[in-house]
Amino acid sequence: MPKLSCNISASLMAALEGRQQKTGETMDHLVMRALADTLQVDHATLFQVSTSGALIEGVIDGAVTVAELSLHGNLGLGTFADLDGEMVILDGTVYRVRSDGEVSVANQADLVPFAVVTEFRPESLSELNEVTSYDDLLVRLDAQRNTNNQFFAVRLEGTVDYLKTRAVGKSAGDRSLVAAAEQQSEFELHDVEGVFVGFWSPSYAKSVNISGWHVHFLTADRQAGGHVLACQGASLRAEAQHLSDFRIAIPETAAFLSADLTRDPSAALEKAER
Repeated sequence: MPKLSCNISASLMAALEGRQQKTGETMDHLVMRALADTLQVDHATLFQVSTSGALIEGVIDGAVTVAELSLHGNLGLGTFADLDGEMVILDGTVYRVRSDGEVSVANQADLVPFAVVTEFRPESLSELNEVTSYDDLLVRLDAQRNTNNQFFAVRLEGTVDYLKTRAVGKSAGDRSLVAAAEQQSEFELHDVEGVFVGFWSPSYAKSVNISGWHVHFLTADRQAGGHVLACQGASLRAEAQHLSDFRIAIPETAAFLSADLTRDPSAALEKAER
């Protein structure tokens, strides 16, 4: 990471030290966040469209376009309007994995009801060898975190002996995520190379995000992927970044404004995700 050296006034230094003592943040983080805010550059920011609870309640109309979402980062995941496929964002390109298994680059005008995205700047690099199962992978990913109270993003690249993914299909009738997951298409892949995109959210965020790990996958040839359900025999290069700034775009659609979002979505999300 580049280093910056400069002279500052004694009063500004005192203010920085005072803030550091008050919040416990590192000096590096305080300075980078201040510069990012001034220059209007996202720094360690997780940008989210709508809430996971809204998905559970069937609020699946598009809230933003793919073009608007892409302004907020180069790594992410989510879904599309009417739950028409799984979203994987890699290196700034937004891919759609449909329920028939087709993978395509999303159109800039496509609508998004829910997504998380960040400008990925990895802070750590590690090798995850001989990953025996999806649960084992999640345990290995947990070791990349140093706290339960911040968000994290990971990008994993390598080979997998066996992988099981899913893609929800375009909603008809019951619009909830749980109903869509009951009709999902599942795919089994063998001896594949590709990229995992994952985000970890703290339990205190369960009313707006999917607590714990949420992981999507795309093959190296961009021909298959989806929401990860199982994996075995993985050898992966893991990059991780903590995200200390969380920003959410609240939809202004009639469906969102009238939805009952008071219910705890945790149980329904667990059912839909696994």
